Amino acid sequence: MPTELSSALADVRALLLDTEQLARAVAAGRRKGLEPPAAERVEVRPVQLKNGPHLQFTARTGPVVSTRNVAVADAGAAVDELLGQAYGNLHVETADEVVQVRITKKGDAQVHRAPARQAAGPQQHDRSKQRLVDPDDPLFRVLGAGGDKRRQVEAFVRQLAPLTPAVVERSGPVLRAVDLGCGNAYLTFAAHRWLSGQAHASERELVTVGVDVREDVVATGRKAAADAGLPGLEFAVGSIEGATPFPDATPDVVMALHACDTATDEALARAVRWDAPLVLAAPCCHRDVQRQIAGHASPLVRHAILRERFADVLTDTLRSLVLQLLGYRVEVVEFIDSAHTPRNAMIRAVRAGRPQGSRLAELLDEFDALTGAWGVEPALARMLAPELAGVRQTLA
Repeated sequence: MPTELSSALADVRALLLDTEQLARAVAAGRRKGLEPPAAERVEVRPVQLKNGPHLQFTARTGPVVSTRNVAVADAGAAVDELLGQAYGNLHVETADEVVQVRITKKGDAQVHRAPARQAAGPQQHDRSKQRLVDPDDPLFRVLGAGGDKRRQVEAFVRQLAPLTPAVVERSGPVLRAVDLGCGNAYLTFAAHRWLSGQAHASERELVTVGVDVREDVVATGRKAAADAGLPGLEFAVGSIEGATPFPDATPDVVMALHACDTATDEALARAVRWDAPLVLAAPCCHRDVQRQIAGHASPLVRHAILRERFADVLTDTLRSLVLQLLGYRVEVVEFIDSAHTPRNAMIRAVRAGRPQGSRLAELLDEFDALTGAWGVEPALARMLAPELAGVRQTLA
């Protein structure tokens, strides 16, 4: 193991075992050419149980979640086991700083540090969550955001944070983000606030553009950005399909948050054609597929409420498969409790390179089986028909 990597992992180990300072940590991503980690993502945080302080390890692979608590006195072995796996990104938040370690395919460690905003240490199970975005941040006052909206902002940033280091590292001197169909732009502001800290720590410039068809919304966003003192945050009038937020470059981060029905598909299609490294989409309604399955004989869709819910699941499953076929690693996650918003699913897609051979054939079979069984043609597949045709030709 290279000396630089050994040193970085030793630093992370020390931070994880300092439960008085630790807030949370996340291990995610996969280093190329190595055996995949046991779980897609592991979150570590200190908790205070009746029998003393523990480290809590929450492992996620797809919909499967498992949690174990390890007494701090015995946590060294558990931390060593975690760090011994081939995770590509390590994100650690302490009372003093945020430390992000990206491990390249060559085994080099790229380390970035930024000041922290939240307290740390062992937490009670009924504690309020540690915040990545300060609830007293002036941007909330400028936006007039209440408690529910602030919780959505915090939940969104928690989905964005572990994926940020690799994108920042690959971005060049300017990190570019775009929110397609930004609307009131609460999450545009939050993403810009978070990304600005990461860009600054890496000595990069950040430019974020919110795009919306409504001129009044764009004007409000521009005024709010000026009032909140957020340089680099811009707004533009335009459609999702025709958006050109950066005339001479493509975005590094593409967001589409609660864009209605096929507007989400338009945003995903734009992201694919931009070859964007990171895509975050929180879909809204799913009427396109819902209309297509309305006449299906299955009892799953006989009742309107069940048809609506099933259309949500089917649409996002097909979106996930299309993105995977076109070179993205995809997770569909719940980013906030349904008590705050019923539209709480998020598609997280990271560019990883197109699948090959048997894996490609398997994904195509899954896509064809679902679309054939339900007699649907999802909007994203229609929009990206030439790209999907090219994929099929590779297996011909």
